[in-house]
Amino acid sequence: MCSGRVISKLLCSGEKEVDLAVQSAKAAFKVWSQLSGMERSRVLLEAARIIREQREEIATLETINNGKSIFEARVDIDISWQCLEYYAGLAGSLAGEHIQLPGGSFGYTRREPLGVCVGIGAWNYPFQIACWKSAPALACGNAMVFKPSPFTPISVVRLAEIFTEAGVPKGLFNVVQGGVATGQFLCQHPDVAKISFTGSVPTGVKIMEMAAKGIKPVTLELGGKSPLIIFSDSVLENAVNGALMANFLTQGEVCCNGTRVFVQREILDAFTKEVVKRTQKIKIGDPLLEDTRMGALINRPHLDRVQGFIKQAKEQGAKVLCGGDLYVPDDPKLKNGYYMQPCILGNCTDDMTCVKEEIFGPVMSILPFDTEEEVVERANNTKFGLAGGVFTRDIQKAYRVVAALKAGMCFINNYNISPVELPFGGYKASGFGRENGRAAIEYYSQLKTVCVEMGDVESVF
Repeated sequence: MCSGRVISKLLCSGEKEVDLAVQSAKAAFKVWSQLSGMERSRVLLEAARIIREQREEIATLETINNGKSIFEARVDIDISWQCLEYYAGLAGSLAGEHIQLPGGSFGYTRREPLGVCVGIGAWNYPFQIACWKSAPALACGNAMVFKPSPFTPISVVRLAEIFTEAGVPKGLFNVVQGGVATGQFLCQHPDVAKISFTGSVPTGVKIMEMAAKGIKPVTLELGGKSPLIIFSDSVLENAVNGALMANFLTQGEVCCNGTRVFVQREILDAFTKEVVKRTQKIKIGDPLLEDTRMGALINRPHLDRVQGFIKQAKEQGAKVLCGGDLYVPDDPKLKNGYYMQPCILGNCTDDMTCVKEEIFGPVMSILPFDTEEEVVERANNTKFGLAGGVFTRDIQKAYRVVAALKAGMCFINNYNISPVELPFGGYKASGFGRENGRAAIEYYSQLKTVCVEMGDVESVF
């Protein structure tokens, strides 16, 4: 990524290793699930404390692992320990209901863990995604076997070590390494109770098919091609900041990025001029330097793929307003890294490939619009539904537009802000289920209903 050099080699986990990981997690689950919520809470809080104290070390590891700037990696690590703290706070409050029935009888529900859960992570937020999945799973009393992306295998191993240091039973959070085959072994394992996946739509479809054969519940957090709608009455500086946040975090490798930037025609020229100026000032280079704001893309094939989208966009009539070329840092050690200049495309239309397909790189497409009704219809004209954003000073219009957007995560006058207290997930082909917030508890637990009769049993027979 940063330099193009191999930083580590790991062996892929085969069927035997996956089975050992699952059996180890299954044994740990028997111990962990019998603890009270408060006992689990103390362990999660200790893990959060360790992450918080080792923030700089873990952030540096993540930058080397992924290629994103150290500035962003620190934010990821902060979100990670906050996630563990949040679910530690919920662990002791997990409860069912008591329902009074006629004649003194009653019923109650128990919220129970599922068992061994599988987490399959993506390469754009390796450590953070592992925390997003493991924190609610462990808070509910489950065990987890986690498979990171083969492109970013390192930092999740550190998370497993931290959980062990914090006091979880041995094997409660296991890590297996590998690609497609390893994922298949996990999804098809008979002792796996649930699968949570973050990644592409095609892979999500395959995971859903495998889970269906075992009737396993799944959470799918998939791709997006999200709209960012900028009305003429918005504060221009805020709108530009929002567009930059919506497109260029983590080198544009973010599933909920607002890459279809709809700008009301009255401010199209002013917005375009300012966003191009700001984009050209983004500091690219060594992600471990404090002033770097954009690091390297994940690997050469992905860099080539992003470049291919830009080439195709030009062939279809889009105009490159800035960027799009490969970037070679001044440091000779980084000359073989996977860097490119952030790109803005103008003269875009809704039928272009760059507007319809997820590029997953630092490429913004600007599209003009005239009316609210028109832009809402165009914004929803996509198979995806992960996110959407609106910039306007008219708060009633903002509420009206986000209510009409077919997306699971919407932003008003900001973008790519994902507090762990709020549920995160998509509509349509962007998946289902939710990460974060109280909503995630529903996807890592199951309800048992108990009916208690306090009188004589009456029979109809």
